[in-house]
Amino acid sequence: MDHSDEFLVTQAQAGNADAFGQLVARHYDLVFRLGFRMLGNKVEAQDLAQDVCAGLAGKLAGFRGEAKFTTWLYRVSINAAKDRLRKRTTRQKAQNGWGEVEAMARENTADQQAQLQWLQQAMATLSDDLRETVALVLGEEQTHAQAAQVLGVSEGTVSWRMSEVKKCLRAVAQAEERYP
Repeated sequence: MDHSDEFLVTQAQAGNADAFGQLVARHYDLVFRLGFRMLGNKVEAQDLAQDVCAGLAGKLAGFRGEAKFTTWLYRVSINAAKDRLRKRTTRQKAQNGWGEVEAMARENTADQQAQLQWLQQAMATLSDDLRETVALVLGEEQTHAQAAQVLGVSEGTVSWRMSEVKKCLRAVAQAEERYP
């Protein structure tokens, strides 16, 4: 015997699993079709229909009978589809954001590589004494006193050499600006 939606809802709200099953079977295609139209994707529409039907038992308690069951079910399905669309948009924005972050990271890496290459080329123009000193002070983060001990020179000599390194690098940079 075919019962009305309202009868099946009342029975399902009272805990009748058969009535609930009949409601789901009767309206699954409605939820799927609406989901497909809103989401434009068969797989997502199937997921939506399954999610709506699975959550229907909990939501059914909120059905007050002020409108037809199908009207209420449309509203539930539309809200679920809107939630999926919002999540999809948020996911796409996040993915796009990650893409931008990745592009910026690559750009930064490229800039760092260019700077490192410039520094290596500029360092090659330094005398051996200056290159050794800068390698210890900047590369190995030694103090001027530690570098002086390693190099067998005075601390003042290390300070003078670091000053010379800065002058040489500045001169290389200025020369490049004049002759790009």
